[in-house]
Amino acid sequence: MCGVVGIYNHREAANLAYLCLAAEQHRGQESAGIVTAENATLHQHRAMGLVQDVFPPDVMVKLTGRNAIGHVRYSTTGSSTIENAQPFIVRGQGHWFALAHNGNLTNAAVLRKRLEEEGAIFQSTMESEVIMHLLAKQNSGSVVDRMTAALKQVEGAYSLVFLADGMLVAARDPKGFRPLIIGKLGDAFVVVSETCALDLIDAEFVREIEPGEIVLFDANGIHASKPFPLQQKKAHCIFEYIYFARPDSHIFGRDVYPIRKGFGRQLAKENPVAADVVIPVPDSGVPAALGFAEASGIPYEMGLIRSHYVGRTFIEPKNEIRHFGVKIKMNPVREVLQGKRVVVVDDSIVRGTTSKKIVHLIRKAGAKEVHVRISSPPTAWPCFYGIDTPTREELSAANMSVEETRQFIGADSLAYLSQEGLYWFEKLEKREWFCDACFTGNYPVPLTDAPHIMDLARSRKCSSPS
Repeated sequence: MCGVVGIYNHREAANLAYLCLAAEQHRGQESAGIVTAENATLHQHRAMGLVQDVFPPDVMVKLTGRNAIGHVRYSTTGSSTIENAQPFIVRGQGHWFALAHNGNLTNAAVLRKRLEEEGAIFQSTMESEVIMHLLAKQNSGSVVDRMTAALKQVEGAYSLVFLADGMLVAARDPKGFRPLIIGKLGDAFVVVSETCALDLIDAEFVREIEPGEIVLFDANGIHASKPFPLQQKKAHCIFEYIYFARPDSHIFGRDVYPIRKGFGRQLAKENPVAADVVIPVPDSGVPAALGFAEASGIPYEMGLIRSHYVGRTFIEPKNEIRHFGVKIKMNPVREVLQGKRVVVVDDSIVRGTTSKKIVHLIRKAGAKEVHVRISSPPTAWPCFYGIDTPTREELSAANMSVEETRQFIGADSLAYLSQEGLYWFEKLEKREWFCDACFTGNYPVPLTDAPHIMDLARSRKCSSPS
C-alpha cells in the first residue's frame, strides 16, 4: 500500500505535494519522494523515512517547477531500500518521464523476464519499474497513447501519476482496486490517493478517477479517456474501508468513518457479550469500537493509549522486556480495565502475535475477562493487489480455527464480523462489487506470477458478494 500525489500548474507545486504526502503518511512510512518539472528540467529528491524528515527546508527550495508528483511507500514487493523508493525517472529517445505507482501487478515477473531478454536493465526490484520500461518502449503516438499501450500489457492493481513533456497524467486500473481522486485549487489540479489530502490544502473535491480511466492535465484543461474494455464488476479493495484509508476520507463514493463505525455496530449484533467496558485497539479500532459500544449499550472507554511519537524502528533494551514492541506503542489504563470484563475491538488479526501481546497487556492491567472482537472476517488469504500480507502459511485464520486462535491469543472469547455483515452498507445502497480475496480466496484478476494460489482458491469454490 502506498500513497501518490500529482500537482499540475501551481507555483508551489513541491510544497503542495509535500503537504499531501504528509496527509497520506499512513499509507506508507518507509520512504518518500517528490519529482518536480520546470520546463524540460526535472528535480528529484527521495529518501528513506517519514515525509517531515525526508524533506527539510534546504531540500524543498531546490524542488522548483509548477508540476510535481510524489510518493510515500509501504513495501508490498521489493525490499525496503532507496533503490525501490519512488517516483521513478526514465530518460530516453528524446523524452523524459517520471512515475509514482500505488498497487501491485500480478504479471510483473513474466513481463520483467521478457523485458530483460529484450535488453532492458532494471535499477530496482519494484514492479512499478516494469511500467516504466513498457512506457519507454513506446516511441510513437501521444503521451496517452503510449501510456495506454503500456498499461494494456499489465495485470493487477495500479493507481498512478505520471509527469511527461509539461503535462500530468493519472491512471487507474480497470477494476479500480485502489482509490485515486481529482481536486482543484484555483487554476491548479491536484491528484491524490485520499480526500484527506485535499482537505489539508483547502482544495476542492472534483471527482474520483474512474476505474479504467486515463486523465491528462495540460494547458488546455482536463482530457479523460477510457481505452480499456468495460468491466462488468469492479474490485474496490474492501480493506481500504476496514483499515487503510483515513476515517476522515471519502473514497469509492462513500465516507469511510460511518462505514467503519457500522462494522462495529454489526459486530455487536452478531456477537454480543456480557461486559463492563468496550475499548479499541488504537487507532484503527476506534470507529468500530464506538459502533460496538453504541449498539451494545456497553460504555466506551480508551483503555489503551497509543504513543504517536514512536517510529517504525527503535532501540530495544539489552535485557529482555516481554512484549516490548507492543508496550512501547501502547499502554493500558488500569483505572479503565482493573476488575472489568473488557471487550477489545480491532480491525483484523493477521498472524495473531500482536493480538496475543495486547490481550496480555490488558490482563496484566487487572482485567477480569478479555473478549476480542474483530471488525472484519478472518484474514485467510494473501493479497496480491497492493497489501503486504504474509504468506498463507503465516496467516492464523488459514491454519487455525477460531477456537484455536482464541486459545493462542489468550482471550476469553473471540469473534469476527461475518462475510455477510461486512457488506451492511451495500444493502443500504447497492453499487459495486468489492475485492475481498483476503477473506474468501476469490481473486478477481488472474495471478499470473503465482498460479498455484489461484488454483488453490478455485478448489475452495469461494463465492463473492454480488
